[in-house]
Amino acid sequence: MDEPGPHGPVQDTLLRALGVLRVVVLLNAVVLFLLRHGSYDHPVVGAVVVLVLVGWTALALWAYDAAARRVPLLLVSDLVVAVAAILLTPWVKGPQLSATIPGFWVMGVVLAWAVVWRWQGGLAAAVAISVADVSIRSEFTQQNYGNIFLLVLGGAVVGYLSSLLQQTAAQRDRAERAAAAAAERQRLARVVHDGVLQVLALVQRRGPELGRDGRELGRLAGEQEVRLRGLVQSGSRELVADLGERDLARALTELASAQVHVAVPGTPAVVAAETASEVVCAVEACLSNVRHHVARDADAWVLLEDLGDRWVVSVRDDGPGIPEGRLRASAEEGRLGVAQSVVGRLHDLGGTAEVRSAPGQGTEWELTVPRGSA
Repeated sequence: MDEPGPHGPVQDTLLRALGVLRVVVLLNAVVLFLLRHGSYDHPVVGAVVVLVLVGWTALALWAYDAAARRVPLLLVSDLVVAVAAILLTPWVKGPQLSATIPGFWVMGVVLAWAVVWRWQGGLAAAVAISVADVSIRSEFTQQNYGNIFLLVLGGAVVGYLSSLLQQTAAQRDRAERAAAAAAERQRLARVVHDGVLQVLALVQRRGPELGRDGRELGRLAGEQEVRLRGLVQSGSRELVADLGERDLARALTELASAQVHVAVPGTPAVVAAETASEVVCAVEACLSNVRHHVARDADAWVLLEDLGDRWVVSVRDDGPGIPEGRLRASAEEGRLGVAQSVVGRLHDLGGTAEVRSAPGQGTEWELTVPRGSA
């Protein structure tokens, strides 16, 4: 049999309710003894047994009330008292007994074992009580069988229900703690995103305007922005279940470099794994165009936004822009890189890919993916 598991409010509540039952069945045993003790062979011994039951019940109510006192010795002693009272019944009442001295009092013992040691404990205590009861009888009647059957069944069922309730309560507590932790992480992520990260991004963009020292300051700010974003998101990523899903924010953050500046929400952007993979590939295609058509060391900015019913990824550069009609002409010439790598991917996801560009004003791709897309 397992040792008693961790104590919790469910077990405390069940044992307090059991304490009320113990008092009720004790009063029943005392009243029956007072009504019938005149016909007993040894009523004095019977009185001693009843007094022991009264004293032990008071002790048990005190002991079971504190989790630290619910040790194996307490439960075993509880069972020993019940079995001893049953075995003394033939000596007290004589051979023509119909009911034991403790009677229904033994229910408190069986249910205590069931609450603390689950269904295994309830079943074991019920079997021990039943064996003791059968051993003192000269004949085994249908009524005896019914009482034993109910005792064994009750011990197992109450033990199972106790286990189920305690597991449910533990899961609820873990879920509440996780929700509270997630809410706090989200709050801190918003604070960092709205304050520190935006300042770092501003320093990174405006630093080069201050000359050589400014460029170095901008570079350092960019590096720290990437590191801080990764730190903010590391706690939130633990909440994403491994159910074929992926955090798009994390996937885009992994594209960050000294030239690629990524800005994402402070909380996970959970999408289907295939969706995340296709969006990242489209973004990489956009960044590849920046390297090939602007400059290998040209800066690019990637921004992920949550618009409620859709995710929007923007990829922007400060290059010379795309001449009007250039993309259409490339497609007519058979160069389908943009059409397939960017537009085609987003179309397959049920989204869109739009480009805005003008000579001398850079290029911006806006990739839109609806929530729930596969």
